[in-house]
Amino acid sequence: MTKRTVLIGGRFFFGILTLVAVATQLVVHISLNYDVGNFFSYFTNLSNIFAAVVLLVSGYRVLVGKRPSEADDVTRGTATIAMAVVGIVFGALLAGEDLGSMVPWVNFVVHYLIPVVMVVDWLFQSPRAKLLLRHIWYWLIYPVAYLTYSLVRGSIVNWYPYWFINPDRAGGWGGVVFYAIAIAIGFLVVSLAMLWLGNKMKRNVDY
Repeated sequence: MTKRTVLIGGRFFFGILTLVAVATQLVVHISLNYDVGNFFSYFTNLSNIFAAVVLLVSGYRVLVGKRPSEADDVTRGTATIAMAVVGIVFGALLAGEDLGSMVPWVNFVVHYLIPVVMVVDWLFQSPRAKLLLRHIWYWLIYPVAYLTYSLVRGSIVNWYPYWFINPDRAGGWGGVVFYAIAIAIGFLVVSLAMLWLGNKMKRNVDY
């Protein structure tokens, strides 16, 4: 089995698995009459869907031999960093939380498996483009937009996807700001690490 086959097969397999996992949890969510808007307001769910699309599209590009553009590499980096932070934040702040109706195997896939898969994929098939510090600004757009959306929506519907951005549970707005800054620093550190590794590691499949 060639490295190219492993890369294509792995991206398709894990991309489909991720979508199945998210869809399974969505069905459970709907069956319990939970708000669908809330479901799609979790960073975990959005990031896993994003990662799945990136895996499938990038897998297809390898299959047809289409070289990734700089925008493709930056987009893959955005998904990789987001999923890495999903794994880190879950382990640090949410692992002990009551996950309610979350299906155990779905929890494993979206919080543990896919964060690792995305990082391994980044290391195995490093970006073709030379990554620069300015690319980090692109990578931060997604989490900043998500935080803004969550805080605005939360203040309107009085529901927040995570306790650390809920002023009633995080110790007021000061607590929210503290956790937001801490997570932003985490994003920055992960971004710098992925940028360095992306430039340092070699591409295992050249096309």
